[in-house]
Amino acid sequence: MKHKAKDIIASGDWTYGPEWPVIGLDIGSRGSKGVLLVEDEVYTALIPTGLYMQETADDLLGRLLAESGLQRSDIAFIVGTGYGRISLKYDDIPYKVVTEISCHAMGAHAALPETRTIIDIGGQDSKAIKIDPATGKVVEFVMNDKCAAGTGRFLEKAAALLGIELDELGPVALESKDPAPVSSQCVVFAESEMISLRARGERNNDLEARANIAAGVHLSAARRVHNLLGRVGIEPGLAFTGGVSNNPGMWQVLETLLKSKFQVPKLDLIFAGSLGAAVYAGKHAAASPEVAAKYQARPFVWSKADSPAAVNDAVEVEFDRSLAC
Repeated sequence: MKHKAKDIIASGDWTYGPEWPVIGLDIGSRGSKGVLLVEDEVYTALIPTGLYMQETADDLLGRLLAESGLQRSDIAFIVGTGYGRISLKYDDIPYKVVTEISCHAMGAHAALPETRTIIDIGGQDSKAIKIDPATGKVVEFVMNDKCAAGTGRFLEKAAALLGIELDELGPVALESKDPAPVSSQCVVFAESEMISLRARGERNNDLEARANIAAGVHLSAARRVHNLLGRVGIEPGLAFTGGVSNNPGMWQVLETLLKSKFQVPKLDLIFAGSLGAAVYAGKHAAASPEVAAKYQARPFVWSKADSPAAVNDAVEVEFDRSLAC
């Protein structure tokens, strides 16, 4: 999808258009995201992560090039991040890998420059990140990657047990007036609790029970994330990134627990990691003598007329965004 940079990026320490085209690729455990920056335009792509991470990255790269009208040889730099970043390799394009924590921080900073605290909930882990609002650099972080509780995987299991699609779980939870007690912080034990609660609801043919269980699951997961935040401290300027940021039930329960509102971005912060990676790619390109020499020998010329006209939705494959982590 094509965006105008000025409409989605507002970072004070970074000009909208890098001198040459750069790409950020965020290869997540469930979904992969790409951002291409060129002049004053931003292109995004979102696809499910395949079995082979390099193939997924190549697919994203191809989609971004097709939409922008650019050639592979036009790209100045690629930065890879996310779960699959260590699998990436390019022989014909300069590239580096940067941790997903640094990229989510920089991406949130670029999209929401007042950000100081980030909650990132992905498919396999959750993180609390404190950043310097002047630079977008990480000051402190903690993460939960040992247990699925408080992650997208936990919500996915809950949706399956309730017999609903994952993207329905949040809206169903919002219908609850009395969240069911899902007290366990362990997915295995929480699953047993949910089975028991569901059985009682089914015996009574009570759809309200389903909403209450869904709400209880969100509350249990949110408490786990809240505990992470307590270890880094919560400062004004909250941003919610990762696939689970598209879940309205989690958004609401976290705001209630934190007694604070999340900033509302213009760009879906499922792209925070890939946007941050693209920003880092721009910085690496600007500092690289090799990149400068390449474009001195062959100046970059790009006509926006080269960009296909009817491609607004062409690069986004439909799948569940709430676990595109």
